[in-house]
Amino acid sequence: MNSTSVLERAPAGRSWNPKLACAATLVLVFLSGAVVGALALDLGGVHNRQRPLTFDSPQAKALYFDHMQKELNLTPAQTEQVQSVLNDFWQYYRTVLSDGKQRVEQLLDEEQRKKFERLLQQQQPH
Repeated sequence: MNSTSVLERAPAGRSWNPKLACAATLVLVFLSGAVVGALALDLGGVHNRQRPLTFDSPQAKALYFDHMQKELNLTPAQTEQVQSVLNDFWQYYRTVLSDGKQRVEQLLDEEQRKKFERLLQQQQPH
């Protein structure tokens, strides 16, 4: 195989295609930004690939409350009422999950229950 570079094979006096150079530059800038952004999220602890926030975790609830309060421009009284309603919903959600877990466990033998418990533990946040 010939080991000459692309530049060595190009005819003398021939310049780069400006459109190709612009497209290549844009692609490199985009990819660089994506890499830097991913590293910043990962190093900053914002992005956790192993354990995403669960729907009813304290962190997720706090983020959701904050987002709703800002987006809807809730008054303090409305914020308190919305928090109360959503806390009731999350309590209902946990009750339904617990009931569903108990019902599934009743269908399983002892070995299956152990495996089921391990599967559920894998889904829990740290």
